[in-house]
Amino acid sequence: MKENNNKIRIALDAMGGNFAPVNEIEGAILAYKEKSDILDITLVGDGKLIEKHLKNYGFSNNFNILNAEDIVTMEDSPSDSYKNKPKSSMRIGLELQSKGESDAFVSTGNTGAVLANSTLSLGKIEGISRPTIGSPMPSLKGGFSMLFDVGASVDCKSRHLLEFAVMGSVYMNYIGNIPNPRVGLLNIGEEENKGNEITIKAYDILKNSKINFIGNVEGDDILSGKVDVTVCDGYTGNIILKFAESVIEILKYKFKEYANRNFKNKIWMGMFRNTLKKILKEFDYQNYGGVPLLGVNGVAIIGHGKSTSVAIKNMIFRAVEMVKKNVNEKIRIEINSYLNNNNK
Repeated sequence: MKENNNKIRIALDAMGGNFAPVNEIEGAILAYKEKSDILDITLVGDGKLIEKHLKNYGFSNNFNILNAEDIVTMEDSPSDSYKNKPKSSMRIGLELQSKGESDAFVSTGNTGAVLANSTLSLGKIEGISRPTIGSPMPSLKGGFSMLFDVGASVDCKSRHLLEFAVMGSVYMNYIGNIPNPRVGLLNIGEEENKGNEITIKAYDILKNSKINFIGNVEGDDILSGKVDVTVCDGYTGNIILKFAESVIEILKYKFKEYANRNFKNKIWMGMFRNTLKKILKEFDYQNYGGVPLLGVNGVAIIGHGKSTSVAIKNMIFRAVEMVKKNVNEKIRIEINSYLNNNNK
């Protein structure tokens, strides 16, 4: 990756999220305030609107603005967003990277569209047939584990699950700071012969790879601290992710409902408010920001459409970390090492 005056160049899709461009601009400002010495941020989108907001915040001269006429909506199909909206903030932002004019792309837009535009604009890493997106999962033993895939590839072959395992291992090694991370294959039982044809074959492939494969894991293992990386098809992973996100909202609702029953409960909940907030903070996506699309020839960070300015700030920092640690090159080395050994 090229750097400009030792700064990492981030292209931020200013029109992607539910609250665009306000949250995107505020997130960029928060990131700039903390790390202006290493950040060179380009806001891509409606140039006049972006400039207007930056003036209101008093940051007109701190960011680059690149005008984009089209906006990819949540209703756009992934393939159509690339074909029919060549002047979208998403495509223009990604093409900066393909031209060598930026180091990373950040978006809270349509996830499928970010996946399609990133793959078509940046291409895939040699040896990777399916890019993947993962999600951090809190661990009972502290820190977090990662679940791959959570929606990029609905239908997977055994080979794809191996690729997710390789990419997830590299990610947790260099971003999660866990040497030789433990990888588990999500299944309906721990026994080697459990599951369908794809998972049974994937088990055999993973068992004979260089990955620290600990075998099949079940749903209750994901948060237990037993594994650092859990791999599954995107259909299953996305259901798990959405269910996990809904649990947090239910807990918040239940705590509030309990407190409102009577005055005694309000006092009781008030006493433990800070403790509960600290616990729920571990589940808060804002603290993590977004997740990288692994397997493409570049850095693309994807976040929730409802991302706050804090979440967007942390997405930018996640992009910086991916660039600094050169994660893509390490994925390329690891996947090709496996292919070379497998072909001997």
